[in-house]
Amino acid sequence: MLKAILFDLDDTLIDWGHFSENWEAIEGRHLRGVYEHIAETRPMKGGLEKYTEEYFKRTREAWSHARNTLKAPHLGRILTETALAMGVPQEQLEQNAYLEAYHWSPLEGTSIFPDVIEGLTLLRERGLKFGIVTNAFQPMWLRDVELKAHGLFDFFPDCRFSAADVGYLKPHPSIFGAALACLGTTPEETIFVGDNPIADIAGAQGAGMRAILRRKNPEKPLISALVVPDAVIDSLLQIPAILDRWFPA
Repeated sequence: MLKAILFDLDDTLIDWGHFSENWEAIEGRHLRGVYEHIAETRPMKGGLEKYTEEYFKRTREAWSHARNTLKAPHLGRILTETALAMGVPQEQLEQNAYLEAYHWSPLEGTSIFPDVIEGLTLLRERGLKFGIVTNAFQPMWLRDVELKAHGLFDFFPDCRFSAADVGYLKPHPSIFGAALACLGTTPEETIFVGDNPIADIAGAQGAGMRAILRRKNPEKPLISALVVPDAVIDSLLQIPAILDRWFPA
């Protein structure tokens, strides 16, 4: 019997298709807040420019390592290590304070897909539990500000995981296992919906779940000899019919 659905977040629920701003410019604005928080009590040689340069170097290294190991980068850890490298003593490091000073917020050009609220409502009316599993390097409590701004938070009150929270990126089984444990369901009682063939589809199938691919571009054919989703959708509104076939009861 089906009991729950796990969803990817970015490009599955939140549409990044119209986002066009330079990512380093965005991070630069957020890093200014962290730098100013630290500089209130501990001026740093080289100033904001040196702090930002050190942060981006460490971020690139963390993501490069992640590609080989699937060990997830963590924004708070990178901010803390950057401060340490800039001369802040170990006993004065404040990871949570740095994350708060980062002031993450919804980005211009992002919005939820138009079918999301109706689709989630239909599925919730059938008594299904929901969870989120995203490969974000921000802890989920930072991403929650986006869920609230887009009207999604109430659909996911209990089970929300970023890779930073778990320590591993999808398709590593650990992040799927953490979400299943949170939901209290088995893989056979849970399905996964995501847009990435490797991270989402292969990852969820490797964890024992059926996986539905959200196709971002309906015009583009799906060609993969290695990853075959259990179903393909262009809208969340197509999910109930699929589930009725898979779980007739």
